[in-house]
Parts: sequence; C-alpha cells; structure tokens
Amino acid sequence: MLATESIANCVATPAYWTDACKHLMKKDRVMKRLIPQFGQACLQSRGDAFVTLARSVVGQQISVKAAQTVWDRFAKLPAQMTPAQVLRLKIDDMRAAGLSARKVEYLVDLALHFDNGVVHVDAWTGMDDEAIIDELVAIRGIGRWTAEMFLIFHLMRPNVLPLDDVGLINGISRCYFSGDVVSRSDAREVAQAWSPYRTVATWYIWRSLDPLPVAY
Repeated sequence: MLATESIANCVATPAYWTDACKHLMKKDRVMKRLIPQFGQACLQSRGDAFVTLARSVVGQQISVKAAQTVWDRFAKLPAQMTPAQVLRLKIDDMRAAGLSARKVEYLVDLALHFDNGVVHVDAWTGMDDEAIIDELVAIRGIGRWTAEMFLIFHLMRPNVLPLDDVGLINGISRCYFSGDVVSRSDAREVAQAWSPYRTVATWYIWRSLDPLPVAY
C-alpha cells in the first residue's frame, strides 16, 4: 500500500494521465465528479516486471491488506527480489511467510520463466495487450486478471478493462447503479465511454472504494 503522492513525485507515471483525466471528465458524469476528489494522485509503476508479477500472484484471492502483510514477510526472505534469489529460497520459509503451497509453486514457476529467459521482457513494449496476456497466462498461476494487473501496473497500458476484478465491478455497482448487482455486460457498457483510457477510469473506480492507491 502506498500513500498518495503528487504526479511530480511518483516513481513512474503515464504521460497520458492528464489528457486522460480531461477526456474522462468530459465524457462521463461519474468521472467528472470522482477525478477531482483525488488531486494529483496517479497510477505508479515500480518498474520491475518480475516484482510486479510476483506481487500479483501473492495478492490473488486475498484482501489488499492481507496481501501486503504476506508480501512484506516474503520480501524479507531473499537478499534481493530477483528470480535467481527466489529460486534459492526454501519452501518451508516461503510457507512460513504466509504463502499457500500453490502460491509457492506459482512463484517458483514464475522465477524459472524469468531466469531461463522464456518470457520476452524486452519485447513487451512493442507487443499489443492481448499478445502479452497470451504470453503471461502460459505461466502457472497467472490468469487473465494477473496479466491485466501487469498491463496496468507495470506497462501502464492506457485502455485495460479488467472485468474479472471484483473491485472494479463493485465500484461500478456503487458509482453507476446505486449498489445494484452489476454484470460483466453492464460494466462493459459503462466502460464504453471510458475508451481509450479505460485503465485510468478503472484506477479512479478503485480509488472510490479505497482512497490509498495500491501498487504491484
């Protein structure tokens, strides 16, 4: 969990953010109200592909708070959070940090893919979103949601709509449907007005639920 920071102080932020906010406030009544509430806060990237994906794996199917607690414990184990260092860890130590047996398997497989050069990290900037998703979901434990979190939080792609994200669906329900149940179709229809900046709108929907940004 990261405290809200100004755009000037962010580690890495999208160049399109200001234009995106203007576009969304013009096109969408909820965004017009929501965006000004968070001042200069913006999406941040840690700039490390392996760490971003590892944090996404750790955070699967648990709350943001629980994920941060487990990650903090896990991050203390290796000397550096690199694929090679993770591969040197003992399984018992990883389990003691709060990781399930399955998540340990996923993290090891992720580290192997990076350490062996199976993933094409250097080519990702030139690949479209779906091509990157296809490559990532070939790794054990990485489904479409995790791949989309990677597109958002590492590559900072502007037009990602993670329809499998519970927070996004809940936020759309609250902001657009007065709390009524929302289907994926409903969410997709709402997001039509957000294109080509669905990532930015998603980020603000998340902020409507939790004012403190999460970074993977």
